[in-house]
Amino acid sequence: MDKQTHFGFKTVDESEKADKVAEVFHSVAQKYDVMNDLMSGGLHRVWKHFTLTTSGVRAGDKVLDIAGGTGDLARGWAKRVGKSGEVWLTDINSSMLTVGRDRLLDEGMILPVSLADAEKLPFPDNYFNAVSVAFGLRNMTHKDAALKEMCRVLKPGGKLFVLEFSKVWKPLSPFYDFYSFKALPVMGKLVAGDADSYQYLAESIRMHPDQETLKQMMLDAGFGRVDYHNMTGGVVALHKGVKF
Repeated sequence: MDKQTHFGFKTVDESEKADKVAEVFHSVAQKYDVMNDLMSGGLHRVWKHFTLTTSGVRAGDKVLDIAGGTGDLARGWAKRVGKSGEVWLTDINSSMLTVGRDRLLDEGMILPVSLADAEKLPFPDNYFNAVSVAFGLRNMTHKDAALKEMCRVLKPGGKLFVLEFSKVWKPLSPFYDFYSFKALPVMGKLVAGDADSYQYLAESIRMHPDQETLKQMMLDAGFGRVDYHNMTGGVVALHKGVKF
């Protein structure tokens, strides 16, 4: 019998999770950015901007963006590393990756693109100066394996940036729960024609490890130092891990 894992609040076989997550993102890919702006009131752009501007990534660096979807972070990294640098846009979901690639091409930005599983990255050891994953880690079946892979492909001294929904400040919880479980699925139905996928996304946030748990997971995966910064009352946290 297969091991069990979480798909939102449901329990499913580990072998089924990737396909179920894929269905969600195939469904929402075309409306993903519109929904991001609606759901976060545009704050996702602020969270990503903070990630980019506090990263220390410089001209000439090599950067891997995992679960890069529609390309927001990859675009930002490309501007920071310049023509002498290298930025890979990767995602396990072909629909999301196609939207991201096409958008960047429309802006005149040609980046290498790879359909890649974060748990089995197709890159050599010690290759990248930085790896980023924004709002993607919580959808991965084996987060520990994915974090180890991210550590493997980083050069010593390289940094991992995990931008992800996290444990909200307790006084905000009742409002946040109402918004997540009542308003989000309605928005998903009206805008993306898919309430169920946004119900899953709300549930997946609750099942994701909290700030301290994720910090320990990153240390266990091989990172020498891990810090995190809460944003918007802990709705989102940016974890930074350094490979020693």
